[in-house]
Amino acid sequence: MEYPLIDPQLLANLRLVHGLFNFSVLLLFCYTARFGLQIRKARRTNAPLPLAAVKRHRKLGPIFAVLGGLGFGSGLTLAVLDTGNILKYPAHFLAGLTIVTLLFTTFLVSRKIKGQNSPQRDLHFRLGVGILCLYVVGAFLGLGVLL
Repeated sequence: MEYPLIDPQLLANLRLVHGLFNFSVLLLFCYTARFGLQIRKARRTNAPLPLAAVKRHRKLGPIFAVLGGLGFGSGLTLAVLDTGNILKYPAHFLAGLTIVTLLFTTFLVSRKIKGQNSPQRDLHFRLGVGILCLYVVGAFLGLGVLL
């Protein structure tokens, strides 16, 4: 098999689309994190829960998690089409793989949150912060791939 499997110019454009898509997903996670922080603040101060924020956070979180998985899958596909080697950019790949793992774990943890003082709430928060941090790291590593 001769790599790249598709036109190099198309591949370059798809890399840019991949980067823009994942940057958009990062911004979407920041958006939903804002709601999560509002909810957390209300719970910690025993204030009334911001029901609109709760509704949005619960609705958007799983959707954005799927988008994160799609972003990882598209990057994986691009690596295979480019060289056939998914480890050509090992740090970027590892960041993406860790993000997807944390997204899945966060989703599972969120399903176990029950009651006001559930210990899963703090774990959900920590995993969310980790996801946001890794997205930023992955974005910088991705810039190194593009440039």
